[in-house]
Amino acid sequence: MSIPRLKSYLSIFAAVLVLGQAVSALAAELPDFTQLVEQASPAVVNISTTQKLPDRKVSNQDIPDLEGLPPALREFLERGMPPQQRSPRGRQREAQSLGSGFIISPDGYILTNNHVIADADEIIVRLADRSELKAKLVGTDPRSDVALLKVEGKDLPVLKLGKSQDLKAGQWVVAIGSPFGFDHTVTQGIVSAVGRSLPNENYVPFIQTDVPINPGNSGGPLFNLAGEVVGINSQIYTRSGGFMGVSFAIPIDVAMDVSNQLKSGGKVSRGWLGVVIQEVSKDLAESFGLEKPAGALVAQIQEGGPAAKGGLQVGDVILSMNGQPIVMSADLPHLVGALKADAKANLEVIRDGKRKNVELTVGAIPEEGKELDALAKPGVERSSNRLGVAVADLSDEQKKAYDLKGGVVIKDVQEGPAALIGLQPGDVITHLNNQAIGSAKEFTEIAQALPKNRSVSMRVLRQGRASFITFKLAE
Repeated sequence: MSIPRLKSYLSIFAAVLVLGQAVSALAAELPDFTQLVEQASPAVVNISTTQKLPDRKVSNQDIPDLEGLPPALREFLERGMPPQQRSPRGRQREAQSLGSGFIISPDGYILTNNHVIADADEIIVRLADRSELKAKLVGTDPRSDVALLKVEGKDLPVLKLGKSQDLKAGQWVVAIGSPFGFDHTVTQGIVSAVGRSLPNENYVPFIQTDVPINPGNSGGPLFNLAGEVVGINSQIYTRSGGFMGVSFAIPIDVAMDVSNQLKSGGKVSRGWLGVVIQEVSKDLAESFGLEKPAGALVAQIQEGGPAAKGGLQVGDVILSMNGQPIVMSADLPHLVGALKADAKANLEVIRDGKRKNVELTVGAIPEEGKELDALAKPGVERSSNRLGVAVADLSDEQKKAYDLKGGVVIKDVQEGPAALIGLQPGDVITHLNNQAIGSAKEFTEIAQALPKNRSVSMRVLRQGRASFITFKLAE
């Protein structure tokens, strides 16, 4: 072997050694979860529920005759049949769901998800030693997806609770639960983000992780490296139906506040402003004179609600509440929901391009929201050819139905900016270029004076729901 080739081999060998040492060093720095799992697992439980479902009535010809088949084959074939074909008419069947939970007190209080036990007639909790206990539902809160159970027991193993507010993206986290019914399955990952808002989940600032979560993990604990519970695994976003996606957990701070209220009063009280808000886009920020997109834009205010009583106005952009900045509009419901009724809220808003403080008293969120529902009725038409839309004054009945003092209803949409931004006949316009519209005549005058090549805002009410949209007029 030549000297140059030998030197080349020695160089490669040295590089491999260095790489191996680096990998070993990296492996040595990775966390070891064995002690955490050993200590925490006894307090993690499996939850199954039973619900009696009446079968739909079907005719005899719809029920296959499987009586002459061997039991094993009959059971196999029945699995693929609709429930109403598996048993005679009128008979009730039992539906079971599997989820997870964890014990938070030695006398048997257990936290889980609301959707795990929803509509259950019977709840069974299986402990780590395989013993099973019937659980009583203490209370549930669908808005946060938290449920509190109680089993009879004493000196039960409990989990140590941490502070989810201290979590940061990049931290290691561990989940223990019962995916697909496999008890005490352990998965790990990192915190991907905190304070996430999900559709129809306005009051929970979710913890987003890349921890593999599957059906059955719901309601189980999410731990930090100190073995403290920082969240309740609640849901996954995936296209496959499995863990190949992102998972979301309810912060334990939120869950314990809900738990304490359920234990003491059986229901949860949340703060409420009585407003409809929307995100501030780049164009909306420009139209309202903001340096950058931020805050929550007030698109609608409920009459007689806390916001109306406190002096908040449509078109206000809320930048902070009680000193907490509102970066995204979804930040506001999180902060408001964390307050109790009659609490004070100091809002910093942008109004007419100027900063202003609005102090108001937060109300209690109603059980059910009310939406406006009114039909546009004929009126005196006025048109603005510049926008390509024909409008009419609102009738007294319409103003009363929509709780408006002014505005115009769209009668017709022609070619032009109005059609491009999606306006429709029946839409009600209440504000244009940050100015309130009192009549069709005012609308036409404001429309004719709109600036060119600059974002202009318009407040539109459609089927009772208001939102701001923006557009630009070309030269």
